Amino acid sequence: MSSSPFVIPFSQLRNTDVAQVGGKNASLGEMLFSLGSKGIRVPDGFATTAFAFQYFLKENKLDEPLQQLLDTLDTAAFSNLNEIGAKARELVLQATMPDDLRQAVIVAYENLCATHNRTLEVAVRSSATAEDLPNASFAGQHDSFLNRKGKDDVVHAVQLCFASLFNSRAIKYRHDNGFEQMKVYLSAGVQMMVRSDISCSGISFTIDPESGFRDVVSVAGCWGLGENIVQGAVNPDEFYVFKPTLAQGKNALISKKMGSKAKTMCYAAEDSGHSLVNIDTPEEKRRQWVLSEAEITTIARWSVIIEQHYGMPMDIEWAKDGISEQLFIVQARPETVHANASGQLHTEYTITQKGERICAGSAVGNGIAYGRARILQSPAEAHKLEAGEVLVTDITNPDWDPIMKKAAAIITNKGGRTSHAAIVAREVGAVAIVGALDATEKIRDGQLITVACTQGKTGYVYDGKATWEEKQIDLSAIKLPETAPMLIVADPDKAFRLAAYPNQGVGLMRLEFIINNSIRIHPMALVKYPVLQDKDAIQMIDDITYLHTDKKQFFIEQLSQAVGTIAAAFYPKDVIVRMSDFKSNEYANLIGGREFEPREENPMIGFRGASRYYNERYKEGFLLECAAMKKVREEMGLTNVKLMIPFCRTVEEGQKVLSIMESAGLQRGKDGLEIYVMAEIPSNVLMAKEFAEVFDGFSIGSNDLTQLTLGLDRDSAIISDLFDENNPAVKSMIAQVIQTAKACGAKIGLCGQAPSDDPAFAAFLVQQGIDSISFNPDALLKGIENMLAAEDAKQA
Repeated sequence: MSSSPFVIPFSQLRNTDVAQVGGKNASLGEMLFSLGSKGIRVPDGFATTAFAFQYFLKENKLDEPLQQLLDTLDTAAFSNLNEIGAKARELVLQATMPDDLRQAVIVAYENLCATHNRTLEVAVRSSATAEDLPNASFAGQHDSFLNRKGKDDVVHAVQLCFASLFNSRAIKYRHDNGFEQMKVYLSAGVQMMVRSDISCSGISFTIDPESGFRDVVSVAGCWGLGENIVQGAVNPDEFYVFKPTLAQGKNALISKKMGSKAKTMCYAAEDSGHSLVNIDTPEEKRRQWVLSEAEITTIARWSVIIEQHYGMPMDIEWAKDGISEQLFIVQARPETVHANASGQLHTEYTITQKGERICAGSAVGNGIAYGRARILQSPAEAHKLEAGEVLVTDITNPDWDPIMKKAAAIITNKGGRTSHAAIVAREVGAVAIVGALDATEKIRDGQLITVACTQGKTGYVYDGKATWEEKQIDLSAIKLPETAPMLIVADPDKAFRLAAYPNQGVGLMRLEFIINNSIRIHPMALVKYPVLQDKDAIQMIDDITYLHTDKKQFFIEQLSQAVGTIAAAFYPKDVIVRMSDFKSNEYANLIGGREFEPREENPMIGFRGASRYYNERYKEGFLLECAAMKKVREEMGLTNVKLMIPFCRTVEEGQKVLSIMESAGLQRGKDGLEIYVMAEIPSNVLMAKEFAEVFDGFSIGSNDLTQLTLGLDRDSAIISDLFDENNPAVKSMIAQVIQTAKACGAKIGLCGQAPSDDPAFAAFLVQQGIDSISFNPDALLKGIENMLAAEDAKQA
């Protein structure tokens, strides 16, 4: 250990030194010492000690004046909080840095510069610790000062860090958490600056920060210095990497979402009087990814190593040096919101009535809040926000913390899932929407609004008071039936949260939702892009696919990431993906679709399903679907994905489709690939034995099977009362196909609403010996209840 009582080099610090230098600096030393051999780069530096801070106060005789000042704090309404904080900081900043402490900082800085053969720019960051509880977290309460250069600038920045112990937010935090105000000390970490001002920086979590799902690393990044992403000043690029297949050496990047990255924080000109400036990001850089896929993987791999070293989920800051092009870890702390939560209590929300949608953004939390909107420009307007109102603002930083705890919900124009507003909202259990872009313009001050974060990663703001129902469920108390309950899933944004439900995997994943919502373009319009006739379609395709010169790759990438996200959420349980099953009229509504689709009188029983896949009108589009599934299974390593063919009229059709799939690298049986067929046409039932020789199993599509058994159009309101899965003819069909499948040793399940709505129908399926039943998420728990009752009755 260093002989100086004031300064300790990072290289001599370990996690056991938290009481001397706070968690942030102790962690940097720990990583520098323990993880460098594993390839993780941490910028060098040193830390001032808690003793140095105490010595500074003692030599300037500040202990008593500060204590007396803090004793006058209004701890009921905190009406004088800002005034007390300002006076306390003024006392610290007007004090003199003792010569011996000043000299110790200068020597440490000069030694750091000498080691690296140049006068260094450094970041000076605050790291607090409590005398009675050295492991307490004070994340985000104190200040950091970037791009400091020269001994006098560094010493001044250390004193600024000391003063930041008395930020209004830090004083309030200590009071709220029961710390004696003068028993918390400040250590300043002085660390080599990574030149991310001319590159990029960001945050990674070794857990999904929204749902708490533990098998992913979430990486977010922006151009320039990382303060923009921490404060939520930009909407960043966001990436998800799946840990289990990352460990297998696969391409584990399952999701990429480009942010607008509107601002870039960089060094200011030396004669400007400022150290930093926030500039508008050039348009061409906004439309570029901040990291390559190899770099994303490196950050994810490092994040997992750090998590394993500390034995807990971690919140990590990274930066890329624009000169050396190397990545660095500049900070790591425990993630505390989800890591300590059991995740077993779940509340289901069902909105029954809502007003007009005002705006939308990234959802934080799972819940709904209602209140009067209060638009604030800065924390100085805190007095305008009444408890229970909805805080609406452009952006937040730690100065907003005392205010945010009063709000029923929080809405910001800027920021992503790892922004300050999002992190604080999770900590205080508030509903929030970040990155809503124009919320402060679209929402009126004083307007009554509902903030709903119940539909995956997108949160919505509605005019007026919505009505909704809440149901709290202890997921750990739910017993699973022997018949496998599976989910019907379409939206990858909801996958991590849905994976916590009691289930045996995904019995039906529809590709149509992904194609309709994420891709929006007809597959053949991408295949035939160079010869498209529709000029409007060409322009829209160009706007959507600007990152891809080969337009087909856009389809493959988007589809594989969506399927990969759902497959990762439920891994290693089966996820059965049904290849696209649009009707021709639905395909025609996709961008560029009208050039490729026939006009049909009855699309429901026309050019759909398997018949499309080998037809020259669509075969090349089907091959894109196959390429995406091959990528998911082989490159991403998600071999729990099984495939299913819809609306396959004849055995010969099935053989043709399987032949095309095999030519595309999807060979049945290879690496455990199973391919199922929908049982939704009477021919599937009557020829079930022959279909079972071609496919691995069946999934009963009860809607189409009812329609085609009874010869009715399920879209016709006139005869809708005849549509009934309980019709004896339909049940006879279902019973027959189940019995044939079981006799052939083929798996068989059913996906539909009836088993949750109707206990008798669930009992019928269980009695027939069906292997699985798949439910929409809102029907799953009721469906499990019906299945358990049916199994009990069967045994009685």
